[in-house]
Amino acid sequence: MSERNNRRCCQGTSGKDNCYVCCPQNNSVDTGAAQAARADAREECTDTKTRRACVFSEPVCINTSQIYDSCRDRDCVADQRVYLTQADQELIERAINVKLKKAEVIWVYTDVEPLSFNRGYFSVDMKFFVCVTLEVFCGVCNPVIVHGLTTYDKRVILYGSEGSSKVFSSKCSDVAENWKKTNLPNVAVEVVEPVALSARIAESDCCDCCCDCCCDCGSNNGNGCGCGCCPFPADICQCFGGDLVVDDDARQVLVTYGLFFIVRLERDTQLLIDAVDFCIPTQECPSATEESPCALFNEIRFPIDQFFPPQKPRENTCCNNSCGCC
Repeated sequence: MSERNNRRCCQGTSGKDNCYVCCPQNNSVDTGAAQAARADAREECTDTKTRRACVFSEPVCINTSQIYDSCRDRDCVADQRVYLTQADQELIERAINVKLKKAEVIWVYTDVEPLSFNRGYFSVDMKFFVCVTLEVFCGVCNPVIVHGLTTYDKRVILYGSEGSSKVFSSKCSDVAENWKKTNLPNVAVEVVEPVALSARIAESDCCDCCCDCCCDCGSNNGNGCGCGCCPFPADICQCFGGDLVVDDDARQVLVTYGLFFIVRLERDTQLLIDAVDFCIPTQECPSATEESPCALFNEIRFPIDQFFPPQKPRENTCCNNSCGCC
């Protein structure tokens, strides 16, 4: 058993038992390691058959998340302002052009509220926090890479069923905020990286009231404009290494990007299912050590698709099935 990690496993059959058997790398030499591998495979196959016949002979009850409703959407977010740090904002003041290089979603804040006029339905408010990478051109020299924050708000209505019982678990530690919302469905948002489309510089509309809000204190600079708190959480601001400039008396960068996302409403439920077996891995973990980096590299499949991109799919020109090509 101690030599098991030094052997490579392959799929095969052993007599009438269709199970996984281990074979040595060199099939021409019947070594002791190969015999031990076959013995381990036979023993594991016998244990699997016994477990499936006895332990998993009856249905089992599991606790899982049941999806009650879901939707997908694609939004083109146009001309959203980018908030930058003070140093990057000074660079924008001298810029002649900007280019949107990349956009990444760093967090999605969600909030669920029941609808009073339609029982069982919930409004899901989402706030996407997107980190954008900009190329700032200040002259004929190479562009400077800066990172900024932009946000996007979205509201959808989904069916989440009704539940009057409250669910408490060890995962909920904030009693003051969660004790009234223990019967709401859970929200799951899946989103791919946004498609970067365009960016432009917009001149600021000068006004008599401008404020310097920071992400930590959320207060203004004392000029009495009353801008209130900074709209970004402190954890989001820490991703950019400093306070973000939110005053309106500054040149602004407006970006446009595309979003693809899926929203689900889920509730914890108990289901009775027919189980087959435990999810036991059949593949051994390959060892990647510093002594053999080339051996691990040689097992990687050659990336043919990277050298030969796929061709344009051929259109089907058949009018009906009588042509014989459909």
